Amino acid sequence: MTKKDKIKSFYDDMATQYDMLFQDWLKTTKIQAKILDKIFKSYDFNESAKLLDCACGIGTQAIGLAMLGYNVTASDLSDGELQEAGKRARENGVNVSFKQANFCKLSEVFSNKFNIVIAMDNALPHMLSKENLHCAIESISNQTDKGGIFVASIRDYDELLKQKPQCSTPYIYKTDKGQKVSFQAWEWLNENYKFTQYIIDDENSVSISKFDCEYRAVKREELTEHLLSCGFTKVEWKFPEETQFYQPIVIAIK
Repeated sequence: MTKKDKIKSFYDDMATQYDMLFQDWLKTTKIQAKILDKIFKSYDFNESAKLLDCACGIGTQAIGLAMLGYNVTASDLSDGELQEAGKRARENGVNVSFKQANFCKLSEVFSNKFNIVIAMDNALPHMLSKENLHCAIESISNQTDKGGIFVASIRDYDELLKQKPQCSTPYIYKTDKGQKVSFQAWEWLNENYKFTQYIIDDENSVSISKFDCEYRAVKREELTEHLLSCGFTKVEWKFPEETQFYQPIVIAIK
């Protein structure tokens, strides 16, 4: 199985359970949309901007932004997640144009450019080498209009690489019927790490799901260098204490 197929399979398999990573998925979409909206407006963009979410998953950011009135196009490698995202968009009464696309080859699907491109929730570290990451950033840059911005979030790998922990911090969500627990177990090999995503649900009877994939820990300096070398003119970082988003966010101006 190729790396691309492994990533696609990971998200295809997890698509119908992805919302279990959140205590309240819909509430999270609305909160994150407001955070992103504030960032966009601080760079003089509003709801009239043409926006592409190039790693949309089940629509966590795309649907929330569409609820705020943004003109959203969304793409992902996983058709399983796109099906789930489409269903959730319909359930919430918003119009989002969903397309299947590899964010390393966006020009194969999109002929137009966008004012805003986003890739949230640690999507970029699925690129397992510097060369692959550069390819992804170049593809994203080519789809970003002049004067536009690219916004992405990644884990704080500058800190994580100091200790290389064996797992992520568990999320525990209590419900009226029990609790849901999700976490990742990590196996490090230099700057890359294989991970297993566990989702445990004991609301009725105990069920345990697990999904395997891989990331490369990308430091902020490296990502900044790729962005600047691929045509972005300025790169800024914002951190959770400022944005209230759960990961560091990078903003690159074209």
